Amino acid sequence: MPTMLLLRHGRTTANSSGVLAGRTPGVSLDERGAAQAAALPARLAGIPLAVAVHSPLQRCLETLGPLRAARPDMPVHEDERLLECDYGEWTNRTLEDLAKEPLMATVRHQPAAVVFPGGESLRAVQARVVDAARDWDARVARDYGDDAVWLMCTHGDNIKAIVADALGLHLDLFQRLVPHPASVTAIRYGEPPLLLRFGDTGDLAEFTPDGRGDARETARDTEAPVGGGA
Repeated sequence: MPTMLLLRHGRTTANSSGVLAGRTPGVSLDERGAAQAAALPARLAGIPLAVAVHSPLQRCLETLGPLRAARPDMPVHEDERLLECDYGEWTNRTLEDLAKEPLMATVRHQPAAVVFPGGESLRAVQARVVDAARDWDARVARDYGDDAVWLMCTHGDNIKAIVADALGLHLDLFQRLVPHPASVTAIRYGEPPLLLRFGDTGDLAEFTPDGRGDARETARDTEAPVGGGA
């Protein structure tokens, strides 16, 4: 199967001010987030991305902007299933304020039981984003082959939910995963799915066709490495 690179959008003005932006329109990258986006073409240089898929929200569009400019021929698709969680009445409140809500303890320790007031359940979030990831991965395999690498730009909780599914973790454990802004997580769906990278903010040369210790080759040849793999 192809290699899926999950990219979290760069840091936003809401991230840096401690606000839960959710699906609020107009939330843009802050100065650091813009620098993170500008660095993406170099970080992904040499990786033959078959396609990029993204959440419709502005922060994901801005994150992909420099990469799209550097690769004008790369197919790019928007997918509503990759939207941020609908936090309902929690949207645009500060995290400091939300920490006082009784529901926050459940968010932290039993997220599978959470339905945000006036919004979405975290179970529903996981269902739609995992469906999107596996659907696009199958499309890429069909259209570009099993050696293809493709990119999905989305949100932190979405990436955590996809990784939890790939690892066979209960949703209640997904809060133990922390993908930082502009980080890349790599998954290859196989039998079993393999987590090749998590939350990487540095060099990604191993995903180039002639990369050092090619992660795609390792994933293709090894289902469950004993001793941790090469």
